[in-house]
Amino acid sequence: MPTLNPELTEIPLQRLRRRRSAKWARYEADVLPAWVAEMDFPLAPPVKRALAEAVELDDCGYAWPEGLDLGEAFAGFAASRWGWEVDPGAVSAAPDVVAAIAVLLRALAKPGDPVVINTPVYHPFFAVTRELGCELAEAPLRAGRLDVEAIEERFAAGAVALVLCSPHNPTGGVPSREELAAIAAAAERHGAWVLADEIHAPLVLPGATHVPFLTVSDAAAARGFSLCSASKAFNLAGLHCAQIVTAAEGPAAVVEGLPFGATHPGHLGAVATCAAFREGEPWLEDLLALLDHNRGLLRELLAAHLPEAVYESPDAGYLAWLDLRACELGEDPAEALLRRGRVALSPGPSFGPQGAGFARLNFGTSPALLEEIVARVAKGARGG
Repeated sequence: MPTLNPELTEIPLQRLRRRRSAKWARYEADVLPAWVAEMDFPLAPPVKRALAEAVELDDCGYAWPEGLDLGEAFAGFAASRWGWEVDPGAVSAAPDVVAAIAVLLRALAKPGDPVVINTPVYHPFFAVTRELGCELAEAPLRAGRLDVEAIEERFAAGAVALVLCSPHNPTGGVPSREELAAIAAAAERHGAWVLADEIHAPLVLPGATHVPFLTVSDAAAARGFSLCSASKAFNLAGLHCAQIVTAAEGPAAVVEGLPFGATHPGHLGAVATCAAFREGEPWLEDLLALLDHNRGLLRELLAAHLPEAVYESPDAGYLAWLDLRACELGEDPAEALLRRGRVALSPGPSFGPQGAGFARLNFGTSPALLEEIVARVAKGARGG
């Protein structure tokens, strides 16, 4: 094992079971959760200090991102991580990425308009599109990559927007600059918009490179929005703070016209986010080293205990997309694994029809707990 931060590798299970967030509270106490995208690691020390100071000061009022210089904090982080020169004034706060997608689609589309998604994909994309009365226009991944031709076909047929997941959830794929540029060109040709959910961008693992959508071309800047957050990389989802980033006048005007509540995050979320962006990179590097280790460990464990499972190591994040069709567990293997192995994975079918026979496993935990997760998966797959 490479040298890893022991604060991330040594996590007492009894401490985790005291948590009250969704990952640890949803299932019975004998179930080991490996489903929703929450990590088990302690918070980054700068984040913990910033939150503790806010609580000590009884500072839990309304958010004022401008006073915290949220745009400057994000711009510094983007420059450091991706070489992306962001205008701090082009960064707007939002409660979370899904809420930002919803409010942008409401501004850009009308009921009945088709919206493109690349299935299998993060399941809230389905719910948001349907809630707005828009039609789903699926352009499924092809061999795990974005199908640029299919996306352009959907645009040509009248789709007004693409909700792009980059890096992709659940597969962990990272689109190339060429793929993104081709999508931007297609959007420009057909007058469509691209809403780039880049929430997993800080979690790109060794061997891959994240390319911010807005940087690939003038067309991307003119037709795109980047939706970012520290929530996945720093485990802050419950604090509600995301960023909408623009790089051209047209998208900026759309954001300027959004309703009042659309650009107001939680105050503690903004406090934690600024601390993460300004001071959290050393901790993030330790996290990425452990996730890199865990994705390899998962491959070894599956090969040893459940070789029927097909697993492609993700290029980003801590979510593994497992093909369990050879295990003959039906359309939703997660149900059988929960019942027979007492381990909770995310159901594959919730990510679209291509998810039948698949399940998503969260390996954002200690190596020891990952070993127990895989042991339970193998037990459940073999009938308990």
